[in-house]
Amino acid sequence: MSTIQDEEFGTITVRRSAKASHVRIRVAPNGTLRASLPLYAPLFVVKRLIKTSRAELQKMIQEHQGETQYESGMQLGKSHSLVVRYGKSSISATRHGQQIVLTLPDDKEPNDHDVIKILRPVIIQALRLEAKSYLPKRLAYLARTYGVSYDSVRFSHASGRWGSCSSNGTISLNIALMKLPFELIDYVLIHELSHTIQMNHSDEFWQLVSVGDPAYKIHRRDLKKQTPSI
Repeated sequence: MSTIQDEEFGTITVRRSAKASHVRIRVAPNGTLRASLPLYAPLFVVKRLIKTSRAELQKMIQEHQGETQYESGMQLGKSHSLVVRYGKSSISATRHGQQIVLTLPDDKEPNDHDVIKILRPVIIQALRLEAKSYLPKRLAYLARTYGVSYDSVRFSHASGRWGSCSSNGTISLNIALMKLPFELIDYVLIHELSHTIQMNHSDEFWQLVSVGDPAYKIHRRDLKKQTPSI
């Protein structure tokens, strides 16, 4: 068994099988991607499939995670809220300040599939604005506090992971982090900063995490109850 590190999807597990006749990628129960391929197929065919199938893989991850149930008045991220208004002739979703206003005909509901298709891009826009405003500053502060460094930070929303760190020090953060309590956001940031020193989950890695987050075991458990889907 081997792995592929991808900036968007994180660690992808690769398994070779005598029963496999072609390359196949699926979503594992924990939300990560797993690839299977014939015994003697070169690894680059998996990398090529990932490169040419990003949209399909993103969709697979999103379907695996399931959809958030939206309702009027709910908080979205740290500073936005959803307002649902009925009696309109068509579906629309717009961001006005700290509100995302969803207008619907009387026979529609916020979680109808055609409504979600219009609402979700606006929510992504709002969370991306929040993430870009808060996360880089908080990451830089934590890095200075604990004496670690990183190369750059990038944002995503399609990954099934809260964050990842590449071997060159690029930290990728899911904008869905803005849905989490602040202590869980810090846990993810400290986790990824620790990977700039230890690119594994060894005892040494968790020791680094514990320096920045003494309650990391509790936060790690609580994070498993959340999903990065938007």
